[in-house]
Amino acid sequence: MGTHEERDVARHRFDVADAAPVLLDARGVVTSWTPDAQRLLAYPAAEVVGTGVTGLLSAEDAARVPELAERCRRDGGWAGLLTARRKDGQPVRVMVRVTPAVEPGGPPHWLVLLSDMSGARGWDMSRAVLEQMVTDSPVGIAIVDADLRCVWSNAALERYGGGSARERLGRRLAEIQPGIDSTGIEAQMRRVLETGRPVVGYEHVGQVRSAPYRETAHVMSFTRLDDDRGRPMGVYYTVVDITERYRARQRLALLDRAGEQIGRSLDIVRTAQELADVAVQDFADFVSVDLLESVLRGAEPEPLGDTDQVPLRRAGQQSVNPGVPEAIARIGEVATYLAGSPPIRCLTTGRSWREERLDPLAREWATDLLGGREATFLELGLHSVMIVPIRARGVTMGVTTFFRRRRQEPFDEDDLSLAEDLVSRAAVCVDNARRYTRERDAALVLQRSLLPHLLPEQDAVEVAACYRPADELTGLGGDWYDLILLSGARVALVVGEVPGHGIDAAAAMGGLRTAVRTLAALDLPPEEVLAHLDDLVARTAREEGGPPSAGAGTRTAGPGCVYAVYDPVDGRCTMASAGHPAPAVVLPDGTVGFVDVPQGSPLGVDGPPFEAVELTLAEGSTLVLHTDGLLARAGGAGAVGADRDRLRRALERPASSLDLRCRAVVDALIPDRPYDDVALLMARTRLLGADRVADWDLPADPAVVADARKEADRQLAEWGLEELAFTTELVVSELVTNAIRHAEGPIRLRLIRDRALICEVSDSGATAPHLRHPRTTDEGGRGLLLVSQFTQGWGTRFVPGGKVIWAEQSLTDPPA
Repeated sequence: MGTHEERDVARHRFDVADAAPVLLDARGVVTSWTPDAQRLLAYPAAEVVGTGVTGLLSAEDAARVPELAERCRRDGGWAGLLTARRKDGQPVRVMVRVTPAVEPGGPPHWLVLLSDMSGARGWDMSRAVLEQMVTDSPVGIAIVDADLRCVWSNAALERYGGGSARERLGRRLAEIQPGIDSTGIEAQMRRVLETGRPVVGYEHVGQVRSAPYRETAHVMSFTRLDDDRGRPMGVYYTVVDITERYRARQRLALLDRAGEQIGRSLDIVRTAQELADVAVQDFADFVSVDLLESVLRGAEPEPLGDTDQVPLRRAGQQSVNPGVPEAIARIGEVATYLAGSPPIRCLTTGRSWREERLDPLAREWATDLLGGREATFLELGLHSVMIVPIRARGVTMGVTTFFRRRRQEPFDEDDLSLAEDLVSRAAVCVDNARRYTRERDAALVLQRSLLPHLLPEQDAVEVAACYRPADELTGLGGDWYDLILLSGARVALVVGEVPGHGIDAAAAMGGLRTAVRTLAALDLPPEEVLAHLDDLVARTAREEGGPPSAGAGTRTAGPGCVYAVYDPVDGRCTMASAGHPAPAVVLPDGTVGFVDVPQGSPLGVDGPPFEAVELTLAEGSTLVLHTDGLLARAGGAGAVGADRDRLRRALERPASSLDLRCRAVVDALIPDRPYDDVALLMARTRLLGADRVADWDLPADPAVVADARKEADRQLAEWGLEELAFTTELVVSELVTNAIRHAEGPIRLRLIRDRALICEVSDSGATAPHLRHPRTTDEGGRGLLLVSQFTQGWGTRFVPGGKVIWAEQSLTDPPA
């Protein structure tokens, strides 16, 4: 087989010092079997020498022997992996190297070197092969010593700049690439040197020498290199450029944030500011959002010409610098752009515009800058710009301008595409907010026009009211309140609400409020007023195709209302409720309680009859009527007892006036933009003193009419109202005579000196008198006609046990 020295040369040549040599003749017969081969395959030499090599291989590889023999003769050798079989039948994966071995003067032989690969990681490669792999690899590879100085790098690393492999030798990373975070990277290297644990997938972002104005991203992996004694001698690391993947990930993250943070409200200015906030830091250094005036009002934008000098209002802006020093206008101020300037062209054409490098000496496009200054882009520090129109549903509402200042990389086409995607998402939110603003403003105008601008002056109660519309997420609702003057110096206090939001709810509220005032004019008791309202709502729902009424006792989402009547003569208050919170009462000593009024079904529901409750209020008591929005919570309704406790605590706080107390209660219980509409009506009771009321019981005798006139004249003289004596005598005569003629039982005459002089005659009759227009030949029937002509108003109201006919004369207008 050759000398021992030749075998050593072969081992050194093939870098396989631990290989087991075997010698074959030209026919593939084993001619020499070494102890190493016996240890590898367990065959003794006597069993192998003289047999063919195919018997030592697996059936599959044995079939390859003729082909491999031909390759050896053609190429002068062969190397590769084969599967041999041990004597016990177990397969062994071996690395095989075949090379010619010619004895002097003898026939040709082949030297076969077998290496056990069962514990190897793969193909045993030579140094030249390994060097070829790392040198020609497209992945950047470098090795640093224990002092973190470069000792080797491949050609792929040169594309990042920093010099050739020779120029990098002996230099630290900060010297090679000063634009990256060398401190952080070297910290990873030191950790690998200390622990021996590799670091894989370490990402960093910075500027490399090959792209000094462009932010690039790389992923690195670090592995420690040890010498023959296991001592750390350096770090082997790889570098892969992942800039495109990093930028794509940034874009997706930015769009995700935009989806989460833009459009969280239906406020136009807030939405514009959210757009500016999202785009700054990770994408742009300064962003401004300018909207047309009409958009902020909720109106449709008007078409513009390129030659127009268009005023836009700054709706949002943000900067990486505190105080936004680049801004030409503050939030809410007007920024007027020059005709033909890029913002105006984008506004009129609806197309975006990008400039990689702004002319540093060019003037800013807007006029009327802060402080009257004119600034160049150099002074503002801005060098790259994109302008994207804010368009939704084919309408351009404004422009968004993106600037770069700190980061030197200019905006590119990918950035413009991202900006357009970002603005298009925000534009839908802005347009939704614009449309909502228009509807909300219209509904608010409608509702405020339907609510009482000024509550009528009267002496029965001191009154204060507060209305606060819902926030933009729920929309304007249909809450209302009212104070209605009734006969006999009485007043009706009403608070109600219509379900739903927007213009429909406001219109429905207006119709319901008008119906309440109409029914109040009939002087009906509270429970009858609600009964008529219930019929009206149910009939309207049927006519408009609404849902059918629920069964008896079922509470559905229908209008609610509480109706209370207060009489300042005796302090009595009668009220009824239709699916509405019970009123509270603050007594003169500050004690707060709640009226135990029967809770009827909401209006329009086929529920049980409404019931009224009557109570007597001490003078100075405050009746508190409110809609359920006063106690509503954003997280859901709380327990009734807890809600009442909150209201009780708010009402117990002192205030210098009823108006201040009313506002303080609303401020204490709800935010500025509540979840639901809130209407609060507070009425502090007054009593008419005995010196302002006079009454007489009269027998049903026609002769008493003259006595009634005399008593009335005497009372008017006592009140200093002698100028009303003639008309009052006429009214008393006609009303008392009418009661004696058409009714039975006791008759009562009452005069009340309020803001008008009120004359009331009550009897036990159940028939209301009617105004007639007698002919000239009729001897009677002119009494009520005269009363209607000489008084400010007259009417009839029914009370338990009879009726009251009343007439009022103004104390401010001149007597008729």
